[in-house]
Amino acid sequence: MANTLTAILTQILAKGMMGLRQRVLMTRLVNTDYSLEAKKKGYTIDIPLAAAVAAEAVTPAATPTAPTDLTPTTAQITLSNWYHADFALNDAEVGRIRADVDFVPLQMNEAFKSIANEINDSVFATYKPIYGFTGTGGTTPFGSGVEVASATNLRKLLHGQLCPRDERRGVLDFDAEAAALNLAPFSDAEKRGSGETKTTGELGRIFGFDWYGEDGVPTHTAGTASTIATDNATYAIGVKSITMTYGTAGTGMLVGDIFTIAGDDQTYTVTATKATQGAVTFTPGLKVALAAATYVVTAKGNHVVNLGFHRDAFGLAVRAPDAGIKELLGANSGNVLSSVTLQDPVTRLIMRLELIRGFKMTMWDVDCLWGTALVSPERACRLAG
Repeated sequence: MANTLTAILTQILAKGMMGLRQRVLMTRLVNTDYSLEAKKKGYTIDIPLAAAVAAEAVTPAATPTAPTDLTPTTAQITLSNWYHADFALNDAEVGRIRADVDFVPLQMNEAFKSIANEINDSVFATYKPIYGFTGTGGTTPFGSGVEVASATNLRKLLHGQLCPRDERRGVLDFDAEAAALNLAPFSDAEKRGSGETKTTGELGRIFGFDWYGEDGVPTHTAGTASTIATDNATYAIGVKSITMTYGTAGTGMLVGDIFTIAGDDQTYTVTATKATQGAVTFTPGLKVALAAATYVVTAKGNHVVNLGFHRDAFGLAVRAPDAGIKELLGANSGNVLSSVTLQDPVTRLIMRLELIRGFKMTMWDVDCLWGTALVSPERACRLAG
């Protein structure tokens, strides 16, 4: 009986995870650390980040030079997201799953899709420390008057932030994707050298980015402080806090708000909400020193956060959920008939499916444990829409 249950659980979980491939985008585009090693919610995972290496001129000598002392850093990600979804299958559906490789019950598909949406949203939710910014809030990228400059300006900013040129991705909401598809450089075979875009409807790779359309792209709601200015004080290059005055406070400046300072074309992002005037903290550090004068601060408004980024900008850690089933299933925890955990090689997700027996009924429950972080904000840029 146990072997039979394990076989059908594995088959159902595998089919559900194949459905995930149509819904989960970000797990395939970001730096992912995954393992079948079971962990509990709250456990932290260290993702190694390479240290910069400087090239040196060669000076011949009798003895070899000492190796460069490098200290690679790590990004720590907390497994803070533990979600589950349950669904019911009748005997006929279970039988058809076993017999038909293409059959996926609608309710089962919805359960896996709900977890997929949570995973995508959790990656997008880490965008606020991204300070690179191009485009105009309320104006769809790639539209009339903007066109390919949306891509070329994004490319230029990432170059300036020393973002590696390989493995760059662009993720657009459907309005921006549709505008890009209407552009001849993206879709016309005689301009791209391929008619694949018009055949598949996918933007593909152009201007150094692999482009994707996604319905989960977030919108940033900016604070409503207005007539913002720095105080009459000096600030050195590299500082990350400046005292500012608000003509009208409104909701102040919120985490993730983007602003510029007169005489400095660098865009900065607010790292702590400041409802009333005073010290505003931000990143990156100040790029241009400020003299003892008052400088106008211009805050960007609400905008869709389309993204251009390198794979290593974001980190996603996925682990098999550890025993602790009572936390998740409550009164049903003692009725788990069988459990199986699988790792999908495409989405890189690890999910567990459990068969739970209730009173004269059986429930199927799928869960996933993961954590996300923006580990290298300099490798990402917002493309406002």
